Amino acid sequence: MARARASQSRSARPAQRDYKWEVAVIGGGITGLSAAWALSADADTVVTVLEADAQPGGKLASTDIVGVTVDTGAESMLAARPEATRLANEVGLRPAIVHPESRSVCVLARGQLREIPTGLVTGVPTNLRALAASGIISLPGLLRIPMDQVIRRTEVGADISVGAYLTARVGREVVERLADPLLAGVYAGNADHLSLRMANPSLFRQIQKDASLLQAASRVHSGGAQKAGARRGPAFAGIRGGIARLAAKTVSSLQAQGVVIHTGEPVLRLRRARNRWLVATPTSEREYDAVVMAAPANVAADLLRVSAPFTAMQLRAIEYSSQAVVTLAYPVGAMPPVTGTGFFIPPFKGYQVKGVTFSSNKWEWVARDARGSSKRGAFIVRASVGRYGDEAALELDDTELVNNVRAELTEIAGLPPITIDHRVTRWQNSIPQYHVGHVELVDRAKRALADVPGLALAGAAYDGVGVASCIASGRRAAMDILRHLDETSELANG
Repeated sequence: MARARASQSRSARPAQRDYKWEVAVIGGGITGLSAAWALSADADTVVTVLEADAQPGGKLASTDIVGVTVDTGAESMLAARPEATRLANEVGLRPAIVHPESRSVCVLARGQLREIPTGLVTGVPTNLRALAASGIISLPGLLRIPMDQVIRRTEVGADISVGAYLTARVGREVVERLADPLLAGVYAGNADHLSLRMANPSLFRQIQKDASLLQAASRVHSGGAQKAGARRGPAFAGIRGGIARLAAKTVSSLQAQGVVIHTGEPVLRLRRARNRWLVATPTSEREYDAVVMAAPANVAADLLRVSAPFTAMQLRAIEYSSQAVVTLAYPVGAMPPVTGTGFFIPPFKGYQVKGVTFSSNKWEWVARDARGSSKRGAFIVRASVGRYGDEAALELDDTELVNNVRAELTEIAGLPPITIDHRVTRWQNSIPQYHVGHVELVDRAKRALADVPGLALAGAAYDGVGVASCIASGRRAAMDILRHLDETSELANG
């Protein structure tokens, strides 16, 4: 399999040497693991992964609640692009790929949970009739939306925030009741700070051509729908037993390929030494021919402050938000009827919870395992708390946080005031924030590395959040490193 993967993405190599290249991957989240997987396809490369935490996988993690293993970080992957499902196939998880049982999701709007219509593009409606029927937007808000087609073009320059652009084109209600809660679920931020160019590059390119946002969104949606149709399948996928299995299976597959993975091994220093990279950890100091930097941007900035000071300066400007995932197990017999996969809550509502997933409704395997998990059976729900600029709830201890979440879910959705069990997972500084100008910042950081051979950046901070985006980022960084090593070989061989 290794040779097959290498031949699909690489040009012809020089004759095989006695010496093998040594590459360090700093960071053992799914980005670093995917980079190591791509590197391990090359028979002339020895790969070492250095992970600071006790377990690899990063935000692909799980916990047990009432005897059921559930994800506490990412719980689905975008199937509309190939990277995540392809990695799952390559490491032997193809039979375990599953899709959500329901695609219905709600938002708290105008006093009740209302189903979000399909066809939204970064919160922009493409079906006004369905939006009106949902009751999410008030009549004045609905009447404001079509004005987009007659008002003059909104200049966006090199970038603009999602909130600013949508407010100018279709009105503030669309931002507050659709874009903001939906985007908070993905980025743990808010629409007024989020870069449109980063959040939806296709839409940003299209509004350069179309003065009307509604027209641009419709074109983007039509193109995406055609691609999804060509795939003949749902846009999202999961893995039976949890997405965390993707990281665990990739780790075992890497080890079978001879990749060494050190956990509990933070990198303390990184510097160039005799055309190689000297990497120091608490237990060792070794030289490598190249490095894939798959650690968070703030960690990368500290490590690169000597070897790549300009890049480090850019990376320090990338902010992160924190959040907590509260997983609750309710007695099945006490649950009211709930439909769909969950709901979002706009920040202006004043609740600590920003989003809720009815895991037992979304994933058949969760429902099945939870039904037999106790004498009464359980219904699994997970709630997300915390977003950029609003992290006060994260200062509460676990007991207070669980009590508050439970009370809010009772008030909003009528869930029981008691639970069988609960788990709290805290993700400190875990989600990069894409402020306006983020694309240019990352471009500057990467261009500066042209003078720093044998180093590649990878991760959510640069190429997008989501499992598929992180896997793609790791793979691109690995390919950049392999090309660099090929060029070094060619120069050395004359």
